[in-house]
Amino acid sequence: MRRFLNSSTLVFLGILGFLVFWIGGGMATRQAPEQRQEAEIPPPEVAASTSRAERIRPESVLFGDVVPNQRSVLRPRTGGIVEEIATEGTRVAKGDPVGRISADDREAALARARAELAAAERDYDAAERLRDRGVTSDAEARNRFAALESARADLRAAEIELENTNLTAPIAGVVSDVPVEIGSFVQPGGEILEIVNNDPLKVRIQVRQSEITSVSLGQTAEVEFQGDRMAEGRVTFISPVADSETRTFRVELEVPNPDSRTPAGLAAKVRLPLQERVAHRISPALIRLDDAGRIGVFAVADDDEHLRFLPVDVVQAQAEAIWVTGLPETARIVTISQGALSDGQRARIRETPEEYRDVIGGDQDAGEAARLIGDVAGD
Repeated sequence: MRRFLNSSTLVFLGILGFLVFWIGGGMATRQAPEQRQEAEIPPPEVAASTSRAERIRPESVLFGDVVPNQRSVLRPRTGGIVEEIATEGTRVAKGDPVGRISADDREAALARARAELAAAERDYDAAERLRDRGVTSDAEARNRFAALESARADLRAAEIELENTNLTAPIAGVVSDVPVEIGSFVQPGGEILEIVNNDPLKVRIQVRQSEITSVSLGQTAEVEFQGDRMAEGRVTFISPVADSETRTFRVELEVPNPDSRTPAGLAAKVRLPLQERVAHRISPALIRLDDAGRIGVFAVADDDEHLRFLPVDVVQAQAEAIWVTGLPETARIVTISQGALSDGQRARIRETPEEYRDVIGGDQDAGEAARLIGDVAGD
């Protein structure tokens, strides 16, 4: 055993014991670390303004097509050479002459029909006299009468055939297109000319199904034609069936157009008044989205300490403001905030500074309102 307890071993054991004593003593006297306390996050500060609902009559702004009141293509009932034809731009009344087709042998056919009628009348008169004397039978008299009626029908057909060579306007309006020229041969039913009546004009729009119940016959609307001409239109037709693809309803408005100074084919913007609503007027910059994708605004709860997200429906939108429903008659709407907000969140609430109060019912547009809010949030 003395072999193992030599001087080197004793020195090693002494050093090892000292290290154990030194490390153990340090751990015993070391104080436990203080528990880290979480920093309390103060509630965000927001500004709010009181908004009161107002009665409005929203407008639906729709774009439509301007079409003529009437459009008629004149087609001849008989064929022949065009001898006369009205020129484009000619204003005509219903029944005015607008062209003529060559009579050809129609006048001769009319003269022949008149001669045959005269002969049939003489034969019938003779048969009647002979029957009265008892010389001829009733059957012979009836045959002569049938021949007379046939001659009358032939004469009428010849007169109509000759009359059909004179072309008259089927409607009042302006000659808009003449696809034939003098000397052209036309078949019965071929196109001769087109007449368009632009007084009044018709404006056709497509109204959404959510708004169609607010539209009624005789209702007036403001119509703006391309070129900045303004006019008043009157609803004359509401389609009883929705379009199967767009789920919209065709509505037609009549717009007076004396002198036909506004042509058809233009685009038109229609401001169609809808039913009166009670709504709040706010800046578009105040609209937010919740987790479900609904649009709404943040408002101050009744305890003046928490925020509530209130979904809204936009009933009228303009560049400078929107009108929304879904809020109580009076609501304190958050106008300025720092960072994201959540429903039920506690907040420090103050009044909106005077220079930024136009975000509720103000006149600045959405971009300006957003800029103002961003400036204050960054202060």
